[in-house]
Amino acid sequence: MAFSFQFYKCIEKFFTIAWEQRKLKDIADKVTEKNADLAVEETFTNSAEYGIISQRDFFDHDISNADNIGGYYVVRNDDFVYNPRISATAPVGPVNRNKLGRNGVMSPLYTVFRTHGIDTTYLGWFFKSNYWHSFMYLNGDSGARSDRFSIKDAVFFEMPIPVPDFVEQHRIGVWLDSLDNLITLHQREHF
Repeated sequence: MAFSFQFYKCIEKFFTIAWEQRKLKDIADKVTEKNADLAVEETFTNSAEYGIISQRDFFDHDISNADNIGGYYVVRNDDFVYNPRISATAPVGPVNRNKLGRNGVMSPLYTVFRTHGIDTTYLGWFFKSNYWHSFMYLNGDSGARSDRFSIKDAVFFEMPIPVPDFVEQHRIGVWLDSLDNLITLHQREHF
């Protein structure tokens, strides 16, 4: 479920505690841990439609192998991944959270980041909104490929994030999860 900027502003008004603007770099760190020892064997991909999934499930075969995953980033459970590949459903590329419950590796074409001091469910819903797209459009570079969005890591981590206190973040995340589950159940009933 994608939420528009207007819906996000409605949520902000619904929850009454004051919100502050924080930069992504204040609540997350870029993951630079490489899989040099080849301890992690499963390669993940970040799909706009399905989120973070095993590359084998997405492509139906392995694209990476032991010869080329040593330079891949290690993605731990609850890490976020930005995929610069644009699509109709992700016009600036998707950001998704690893909810698989296991570690994997991701190509260095992706930006992997680990959060601190923020509810990961809340932040996951933030990235399902289009609230952050205007920042990307204003700060991105023109890419060499038309299917990829280009933005420097240092600029990406300057992204402003509207943040209520931690309790409100948790409530918003739970509320949106519940709403999403309800919509999914209703959709299944009609098919």
